[in-house]
Amino acid sequence: SREKERMAEEEELDINDSTLDKYKGACEIANNTLKALLKALVAGKNTAELCALGNKLIIAQTDKVFKGKMSSDGKPMKKGVAFPVCLSVNDCCGNHCPTGKSESGHILADGDMVKIDLGVHIDYYCSVVAHTVVIGATEEAKVTGKEADVLMAALNGAQVALKTIQPGVTNTQVTEAMKKVGEQYEVNPVKGVLMHQIKHGVIDGNNCILLREEEDHDVEEFVFEAGRIYTVDVMMSTGAGKPIERDAKTTVFKRDLAMKYQLKMQASRALLSDVDNNHAPFPFALSQMKDENQARLGVKECLEHQLLHKFPVLFEKPGDKVAQFKYTVIVLPSGTTNMSTGLPVEVTSAVVSSDKALSP
Repeated sequence: SREKERMAEEEELDINDSTLDKYKGACEIANNTLKALLKALVAGKNTAELCALGNKLIIAQTDKVFKGKMSSDGKPMKKGVAFPVCLSVNDCCGNHCPTGKSESGHILADGDMVKIDLGVHIDYYCSVVAHTVVIGATEEAKVTGKEADVLMAALNGAQVALKTIQPGVTNTQVTEAMKKVGEQYEVNPVKGVLMHQIKHGVIDGNNCILLREEEDHDVEEFVFEAGRIYTVDVMMSTGAGKPIERDAKTTVFKRDLAMKYQLKMQASRALLSDVDNNHAPFPFALSQMKDENQARLGVKECLEHQLLHKFPVLFEKPGDKVAQFKYTVIVLPSGTTNMSTGLPVEVTSAVVSSDKALSP
């Protein structure tokens, strides 16, 4: 019957009242954490300490919701970090979660352009957000010039992506719209950034949108359908938008659950056990591990046998500035809604003065 078909469809999409409550709960905690971190971002603070603070805030909040509830498999419901808090400054594009031990954090200074990126899950239903601010910017000391252009390009680009993602539209149309935004602000979308479909336990679904058209990276074209959840992720650069790895150590990794291997080293086995029990299937940072030093030892063998994939820290050229805005959206028949509502957008627009604007 049609009702059975509808129920089967809903189950596949993970969208019903119960699962929407979990997505919305994750969104709310992500937003609250983002706002708390924005208040803590001041000159003199260390990014390693702020990343650790953000992850603790996520855990403290997820511990308080759906208490004592069981998952659909009858096991206690898992909740927590779906993407570790990363603070990437100026020319650094992302994935920078310094541990404070093996790698010291960046000491923030006035004028630094800081991107906060994080994710939260409740019962494996996740929400991701990212936001950019300039340290010390006020209405009296506004951000101007190329820095203002790149901030407004990312901020307004995310709004354009939200409006473009509608039932019946293709992912390539979103990529084309992002190119136009970059051209109007005379900045470049960053290569390698993808906006993914989000599913139960999946932060990076196969359906994805290229932020920037690339000759060496093609994705399959698809049409947006109602009842799907996506990330809108827009990252713009005053530079070429072609980041590379430099000297910053990779600290963020993700488990590949399809890969199995009998590890030789005790440190590797301990790391994998910790990941499988407490973090998979989502990305994690070494600073979240029970024994960070042991985890660092075990990473190499896990990477060699493809049990883990790394999220390298990528940089534009020194002097370039990179801005990013990201949120979680749901495609509905009536249009696409930003589930990450209440994001502190005015934090940037009130203190940023760009002489460029999007033409209608």
